[in-house]
Amino acid sequence: MLEAAGLDAEEERVYRFLLGVREADTGVIAAQLGWDAARVESVLAALHGKGLVGLAAEPPAGGPERYVPMAPDAALRPLLLRGHEALEWARRGVEQLAEEYRAGGRRHDAEQLVEVITGASVIRQRLRQMAYGAGEMRWLCKARPVALAAAENDEEWELLARGVRYRTIYERELLEGPGMVDNVARSIRAGEQARAVGTLPVRLVIADSSMAICPLVYESGDGLDGAGASDGDGDGDGTERAPGPADRVGEPTAAVIHSSSLLDALIALFESQWAAATPLHVTDSGELADFEDGQNPAVHLADDERYLLSLIVAGVADKAIASQLWVSQRTVQRRIQALMQRAGALTRTQLVWQVAQRGWLTNG
Repeated sequence: MLEAAGLDAEEERVYRFLLGVREADTGVIAAQLGWDAARVESVLAALHGKGLVGLAAEPPAGGPERYVPMAPDAALRPLLLRGHEALEWARRGVEQLAEEYRAGGRRHDAEQLVEVITGASVIRQRLRQMAYGAGEMRWLCKARPVALAAAENDEEWELLARGVRYRTIYERELLEGPGMVDNVARSIRAGEQARAVGTLPVRLVIADSSMAICPLVYESGDGLDGAGASDGDGDGDGTERAPGPADRVGEPTAAVIHSSSLLDALIALFESQWAAATPLHVTDSGELADFEDGQNPAVHLADDERYLLSLIVAGVADKAIASQLWVSQRTVQRRIQALMQRAGALTRTQLVWQVAQRGWLTNG
């Protein structure tokens, strides 16, 4: 029963005996258990080393030493913790060995790098498995997808609540579909980070940095558009209609790409698209902002912000900007950071890109 705490059957038996009698010497224990004294002494030494038994404070004059049990909760908890740590290290070791095994196989067998799967239901099942095992999901969602029945997939809501990160890039044409704007806004309120671009080069789903699914043929029904519930009807396909006869061109086929240079390239593709895309936000009234015509008509820049942006775009250094605005260099940097957050930019280069894309210096 106590093997997980590091006790064998003999040690557990002696310990349980002492718990019952509270105090006993080697002879008494040997007599009660029917063991020889040497066997009992060996077990008691092991229990003493594990902190499960101790010596009585005042043994009888001239009598043998008597042993007392330590409190189980205080004595066994450290053993259980060490056992748990050992199991965790073993688990990590097994995972590392398994990954080394898979990596070795992939180096010698290209089929283990790219796995071809066929059929909407098969693709959908693999997407579910990816999502439930991931800490981050990244989606490139193109327009005009047709794949699944409505209300079939709601795992994104559950996974967002669990803390899984979703980053999704939508084609503008997809967002213009019936009900899509409201539903993307709903996803953003649930925690999804969403951006939009005019066109996307490929449909793609990436789970963490370990696996991706990408269609091999751009037929109807590839099922790789819409990050879970964020497509509007909860089915992950970005449409609110069921596929008709004209849509059933053939069984959709997709590639499952495992850890490799190819996967690294797909991740780099997503990140480059993410940097260039326009962030989507939900207004206080619950509407989706930063959407119409790929611009950002909802943003209102103060004159000093517009002037600051013009200096940044012109490549003026922070020190010179501070001098022109009669503020400290730290204030300039703080204002630039605020503008970067509004634009969803991580770097100044991205900020300049977003300023140009949104027409912040030409509109208004």
